[in-house]
Amino acid sequence: MDCISLTGIRCYSYIGYLPEEKTLGQWFEVDLKIWLDLTKPSATDAIADTLDYRSVISSVQHLVKTSKFDLLERLAGAIANEILQQNDIVKKIQVNVIKPNAPIPDFNGKINIEIVRSR
Repeated sequence: MDCISLTGIRCYSYIGYLPEEKTLGQWFEVDLKIWLDLTKPSATDAIADTLDYRSVISSVQHLVKTSKFDLLERLAGAIANEILQQNDIVKKIQVNVIKPNAPIPDFNGKINIEIVRSR
């Protein structure tokens, strides 16, 4: 099966468990791996035969910017469900939601939630 990767989708949002996360907000990053059959578009060179990356990126940005979830797990699930519902040609999706600056004392790393969903 073929795969399209979209990485580095950055958005500012107010997702988080702590009250200050909901008030102050923070940056999030989303990376996607989308599995589908690219046989037809690789032969036709027609955008109508493939996944519209712009639409997928726009959907992710909208979800991240407007959602008020407590958990990154919920956001990752919502992104996966949205893309699967909007695009019949998608067979499988991997969503990585990254919180680069989690408000955890003495922690300078990133938090990454990865989920995989299939039809």
